[in-house]
Amino acid sequence: MSENSVDRIVAHAYPWDVLGDPHFVDRVRELGIREIALAASYHSTRAATPLHPQHKVVDAHHAALYRPIRPEAWGGLDIAARGASWGGSEDAFGDAAALLVSAGLAVHAWIVLSHSTILGHAHPDATVVNAFGDRYPYALAPGHPGIVAYARTLAAEAVRGVDLHGVSIEAAGQLGFAHVGPHEKTDGAYPGIGDTLMSISCTDRELAAWAARGVDAEKIVAKVRGGIDAVSGGTLSPGSSITDVLDADEASAVLAVRHADADHLRREVLAAVRNESPDVRVTLHGHPDPWKTGPSPAVTAGVPSEVDAVLVSAWPGTAETVSVVENTRTLVGGDVSVGAYVSVLPPKKLDEVGAHVAATVAAGANELHLYHLGLVNRPQLGALGRIVAEYTR
Repeated sequence: MSENSVDRIVAHAYPWDVLGDPHFVDRVRELGIREIALAASYHSTRAATPLHPQHKVVDAHHAALYRPIRPEAWGGLDIAARGASWGGSEDAFGDAAALLVSAGLAVHAWIVLSHSTILGHAHPDATVVNAFGDRYPYALAPGHPGIVAYARTLAAEAVRGVDLHGVSIEAAGQLGFAHVGPHEKTDGAYPGIGDTLMSISCTDRELAAWAARGVDAEKIVAKVRGGIDAVSGGTLSPGSSITDVLDADEASAVLAVRHADADHLRREVLAAVRNESPDVRVTLHGHPDPWKTGPSPAVTAGVPSEVDAVLVSAWPGTAETVSVVENTRTLVGGDVSVGAYVSVLPPKKLDEVGAHVAATVAAGANELHLYHLGLVNRPQLGALGRIVAEYTR
């Protein structure tokens, strides 16, 4: 056991990892894991299942809610969740959660909010738009009223009637340019500040909100366009900052509107969750950089008073990742837990995982969230077990 033992270890899984595998619970117990974050809603993915006896890959080809799609919940909404046939049952999350709870495990509902390509294509007006008018169909606009209603209902339906210890909320804010999509061909095209500029959403609603804060919205769009072209042309260095493109008041307006949207979305979702499950523990996927977009968007000022833990992606075994954990601890203070989201999957080398995990704990993480029980093969499962053994009190 490590002197730096953590308060909580949570392992992640999909419903199809649990259902149909009579040995799943046994493997979890052998690892010493007591808590599982189980996907209740999730974006599209193609998932390996090396240790499952009935299948070896699952093609979850669109974002879905892994609960029954009830007309009484969704019938009055313009934007509604989609169900899935590949989850393992009609109520894949509910059934898998019940199985885990009956085995004495604590379950967290892992809920992905603003990431759905199938809904983005069906409702393009409810997606993020960059300064050149390009829509990101995978990125549901968190400030769009229809998306707020969708996310609120998604969360309520995810937790309804399930015995839960907590929720793990991913993508509670704006997704940006970076996206691991099918045959992605965008890596490195807009380096440095380019990703930040390509992630500034410029919908009509946002332009109006910027203008309401006393700045010239059209001028901001023109500056962002110019900055993107300067990055592409090599005349704006990768080390540049947002203030090399926008004036301070312009940058402040963009950020204020984005953060206000994230705050409203999160509060609506958490109210819906607590209405169904008042005592659940809340973990929010987040990042300390105020300009960060994606599945772990910026931690806004209101977050520390509203959640129990902030989960930081710590997959790359780099000094930068460790600094993100350290900065998150500084940002949220001592009363909110900081979780390091660590993976044993490639390109990670298994003999390097232990040192990286130790560094994140030393930087202030008092929780470890392990990725991922269903995706791992036997050697990777063993690596997860070594982490649990090292950090269990």
